[in-house]
Amino acid sequence: MIMKYILSIQILLLISVILIQPQILMAQKNFSGPNEALIKAIESTNGFIALWKFDEAPGNTRKASGKGRFPLSEANGTIERIKEGPVSGYSIKLDGTNYLSLPNENTGKLNIYGPGQGITVVAYVKWTGEQTGFAGGMWNEYQEGGKRQYGLFISLPHYNGGDQVCGHISQSGKPTPPFPYSLDYSASFQKVPKNDWCCVAFTYDGTYIKSFLNGELIPREPELIKNTKGFDGYPDGLIHSKNPYYFPYGMGNNGSDFTVGAVLLKRGMGNFFKGQIGGLAIFDKALNEDELRELAELTLKQ
Repeated sequence: MIMKYILSIQILLLISVILIQPQILMAQKNFSGPNEALIKAIESTNGFIALWKFDEAPGNTRKASGKGRFPLSEANGTIERIKEGPVSGYSIKLDGTNYLSLPNENTGKLNIYGPGQGITVVAYVKWTGEQTGFAGGMWNEYQEGGKRQYGLFISLPHYNGGDQVCGHISQSGKPTPPFPYSLDYSASFQKVPKNDWCCVAFTYDGTYIKSFLNGELIPREPELIKNTKGFDGYPDGLIHSKNPYYFPYGMGNNGSDFTVGAVLLKRGMGNFFKGQIGGLAIFDKALNEDELRELAELTLKQ
């Protein structure tokens, strides 16, 4: 009996080491030069649309490789460039007030939508952990009642996503009836590390939204979603799994700008990302777990 107990403890410890090892190794990397293997892997993956390496000097638009240049303009001030990043060896440093933006009319193939349409958003981030942060996507919560479409967030605590990777999808662009906000997002089981580099991502295949941290998806059991009790049809609240999150309604073509680092809220721009973003990639399909694991693990092979 004692031997079985010891063996069980050893197995649990081994699982823990496996889960946290990529995070520890990524935090220890220097990221001082371009990661050609990672760039090649991203750009050669089926469904690739855009990759921003964020290696431009402050004051310049940040341009992508891929199906277009998609030049992102600075907003609310100049954005600092740091010589550290998992993709190009550089990253942008967002101070919690500034962001990057591309008008909707110039989004082109970034405007991904339709029933059954897949999408993947991958970002390499060093998040300070102080506040909700928007990594990238097409998400506008205010104009014309909402122009939400798709977006990768860090920490959406209102509906069970605090300090976690959150992938948001909307069909209507509006809040989720009968609730005051959109709650249709997946949230990773794992917490996002603070002040350490990590790979955050979400996928949507037209049916399920899935959130990944460092290439790993850990499913969550159905749970009571906070702040949903007492609404019409939900006297005891909504019970739902946050990862994967069931959402079979597709993405709407809702007219949002593409932004990095912030979204438009009723009070103005908000959900400001604070920290560094060293790369952002968009795909017009849901990558599988092996593909996302590779895009996380290649950051360790510079």
